[in-house]
Amino acid sequence: MLSTVLSSGCSDAAGLAGNLFAFVLFVSPIPTFRRIIRNQSTEQFSELPCIYALLNCLICLWYGMPFVTPGVILVATVNSIGAAFQLIYAIIFIIYADKSKKLRMSALLIAVFAFFGMVVFVSLRFLETHLRQMVVGYLSVFSLISMFASPLFIINLVIKTQSVEYMPFYLSLSTFLTSLSFSTYGVLKFDPFLYVSMFLQVPNGIGTILGIVQLALYYYYSSKYGEGSREPLLASYA
Repeated sequence: MLSTVLSSGCSDAAGLAGNLFAFVLFVSPIPTFRRIIRNQSTEQFSELPCIYALLNCLICLWYGMPFVTPGVILVATVNSIGAAFQLIYAIIFIIYADKSKKLRMSALLIAVFAFFGMVVFVSLRFLETHLRQMVVGYLSVFSLISMFASPLFIINLVIKTQSVEYMPFYLSLSTFLTSLSFSTYGVLKFDPFLYVSMFLQVPNGIGTILGIVQLALYYYYSSKYGEGSREPLLASYA
């Protein structure tokens, strides 16, 4: 009984920590969008990280709903906040983008919500409870991997330029802490779609490893060459 209570308490604490760190991760692009608003242009920033993040938040929000996966409501709460932030970022991007980017971003945004609507409809209409959790769980895995893969561009850029100019420290730290917290939450909840296995086959495990790599690179290059610019690229979050 005591071990069960302790396990429940630890899992809730890990989930709350993940929510807190994820919130920091969601607000980290704000300086980039302040720059876009100030310059009234999206310049050369890419819209894809915002799209990937929005799709991931929507899928993970659905996965965390009680009628899909009971007992992991904290996953739903943090991703509902994340989806709201990503939608705001997408709207700002559309407002200040040139005509071609505006049309492309609008089409991608419609595609994301159409796909999400299809996932909701199919999972409720055609899938039993266990199969529903499994299918949505695998979709959340793929969407998380796509979101966590975006820092690979920044890691490559940091090594190539030997500068941490485009990799803000707090973004790297919040990526690592968010992934680690939800990995722990998944382990304690015995949820295979959240926890990091010994073979690193799940997305938060990948996110944790990428976070460690980013922090190590940040420490190495900032110590050797200095931090460089204070303005983060849009492509650096996700």
